Amino acid sequence: MVDPFQHAIALTGGIATGKSTVCNLLKLHGFHIIDADEVAHQVLDASSDEIAKMFGEKFVHDGKVDRKALGKVIFHDSAKRKALEHLLHPKIKQKITELAKKEERFKVPYIIDIPLFFETKNYDISPVVVVYAPKEQQIQRLMKRERLPLEEASRRVSLQMDIEEKKKLADFIIDNSKDLKHLQKEVEKFVELIKDKYAVS
Repeated sequence: MVDPFQHAIALTGGIATGKSTVCNLLKLHGFHIIDADEVAHQVLDASSDEIAKMFGEKFVHDGKVDRKALGKVIFHDSAKRKALEHLLHPKIKQKITELAKKEERFKVPYIIDIPLFFETKNYDISPVVVVYAPKEQQIQRLMKRERLPLEEASRRVSLQMDIEEKKKLADFIIDNSKDLKHLQKEVEKFVELIKDKYAVS
């Protein structure tokens, strides 16, 4: 069987480690990106009828799921979170596999941004690059970005696998613990490694 992700590179990290910024920088270097979060949002809206049945009509408005309201519920209820994952993950994987199929035709490396790559173990993709920032920094950034109190930001970070564990499992690490200039250099370093590894001009 042909590997559906032969030229794929999985990009992951923790919440608020800066994956989106890294993806934007990689786009500037000509990389195509498949964004699992974007796919998840599309799948979520496409599953709005099932969401209404599972969680209630109040979470769906004009065929679109109120992600913020639903997020609050599933962040505090692991059974509901698991039920939602059980519904969405197979659909998300199917869509990502379809998008990957289109990318594979070009026979050049491309990025699949999967925030919960290690947690879900849904994808057999290698290599894996981890966007890294220490836990304290994740919490601070999350507080600022989402305007959350310390306790809530800490809790959300703790729901994911520890960033130090992800770092150990990575084939490549992009360090985003400093400023943007440093991050740009880290991304350039990664791009050069990929070019060497795959002999991409």
